[in-house]
Amino acid sequence: MRAEITEIMIGKRDYMPLLLMADEQEDMVEKYIDRGRLFVMTDSRHAVMAVCVVTDEDDGLAEIKNIAVDVPYRGLGYGHKMVKFVETICRADGFAMLQVGTGETPSTVAFYRSCGFGISHRVSGFFTANYDHPIVEEGVLLCDMIYLRKQI
Repeated sequence: MRAEITEIMIGKRDYMPLLLMADEQEDMVEKYIDRGRLFVMTDSRHAVMAVCVVTDEDDGLAEIKNIAVDVPYRGLGYGHKMVKFVETICRADGFAMLQVGTGETPSTVAFYRSCGFGISHRVSGFFTANYDHPIVEEGVLLCDMIYLRKQI
């Protein structure tokens, strides 16, 4: 299936339902949506397949704050395609490093490792301190935020 990725400048909140698949608390998404660049992947019928928000964290560091692939498109390589696209954009914009912060669930860590990221550091208690409810993914109660990085 053909996929096209475009940057969204106006109407970013129109994509909130998909963004909330990756970051389930809206006020947390609000902290980065306006300062980030939103990229949307669509299929040939213009159906939204995936979204990604990337921010400038200064000193040559870009961060994937949110990446989500809609359910019908999961497991087909579109997440990898979005990460590769973001790497290319960030490299062209002069960034040297790309990072992502996430919960420490097996499939998520495996996904980023398969994209060439390695674990950098962790922020203890991030999820319990910043979310108004417990977050459980793959049977894991999220507590710490782990950061993975990749030179680009």
